[in-house]
Amino acid sequence: MRALDRLQSVRDDARLATPCLAIDGALVERNIERMATYCASHGLALRPHTKTHKSQRIAQLQLDAGAVGLTVAKPGEARVMAPLGAPILIAYPPITPASLRAIGELAERGDVLVAADSAEAIERLAAAAPGRGRRVGVLVDADVGMHRTGASNPEQCVMLAQLIAASDKLRFDGLFCYPGHIWVKPAEQAAPLQTAGEFVQACIGALAAIGMTPRIVSAGSTPTAFNSHLMPGVTEIRPGTYVFNDMNTVRGGFCGLHDCAVRMIATVVSTAVPGQVVIDAGAKALAADRCIPAPTSGHGFVVEYPEAVVTALSEEHGQIDVSRCERTPRVGERVSVIPNHVCPTINLTDSAWWFDSEGSLQELTIDARGMVR
Repeated sequence: MRALDRLQSVRDDARLATPCLAIDGALVERNIERMATYCASHGLALRPHTKTHKSQRIAQLQLDAGAVGLTVAKPGEARVMAPLGAPILIAYPPITPASLRAIGELAERGDVLVAADSAEAIERLAAAAPGRGRRVGVLVDADVGMHRTGASNPEQCVMLAQLIAASDKLRFDGLFCYPGHIWVKPAEQAAPLQTAGEFVQACIGALAAIGMTPRIVSAGSTPTAFNSHLMPGVTEIRPGTYVFNDMNTVRGGFCGLHDCAVRMIATVVSTAVPGQVVIDAGAKALAADRCIPAPTSGHGFVVEYPEAVVTALSEEHGQIDVSRCERTPRVGERVSVIPNHVCPTINLTDSAWWFDSEGSLQELTIDARGMVR
């Protein structure tokens, strides 16, 4: 049975009180295996970002498939994933006192790496690190074009690496970058990835010149994941969304609808306005992000009614324009929506329904939900 059909088969299950998330477990496993196979075939390590699924169970599946560790955004997520025993990379500047305390505590128990792009972050991290032989690994964050965080030139990278190396509580492990600005089709990614890689190689060369060749060069995003071998110098990648996929990755040309493992199951509660239906999944259930490659496409894709457009989300109401549909939903009918951005959608719920390859439904706890610190 195709993935699209598997999730449709559970849509009307009485155990699923709407709105709720349904996850195709078999498809998740297929997505995990596909990424693991790609990385192995190109000599790249995989350190997947758990911000997408926020689940210990799914993180363990990724580790079982060969991931060398896990990536998180905040120390709270790291605390949730730490019991799995894998090295954890915190891909966020360590600045606040609460974050620094948490990183110090985590370093007491396991291998922790942190990405940093300023002297202030490194100095604060060194002060908070436990020492006593428990060094915190640090990757220097280099800006390859996203212009969000990261050192802007090789000289800055060298300065930060030297500052890390000067501390007896820290360990210089290498470079970190995020090519999140690259959203062109896969066939057009070679040139921008080459440009990003040239900056990384310049940083590697400057570090090697002072005897500090990086052990790790961490990059990657879901849109560029399967072309990561085209970015020179990279040793590992950190994709996250690939595990589920969403309408960003579909409309960007990075996967198909059949690769999307998550649906928001919702019930039509009103058809009072001509040409419109309202579902019980609003902004408290379905992340309100517009689709990056297709910003006028609405707030997700209604699987049963492809011509429909989710035009607006208020807290409890999802308004769907069905004026172009050959047939329209009735009150009480259930529909399934593929979200534009699956990561924050997952974060809006305490649990989801996991539909496995044998057809059984299990409740899946979203373990790291709400970990904003």
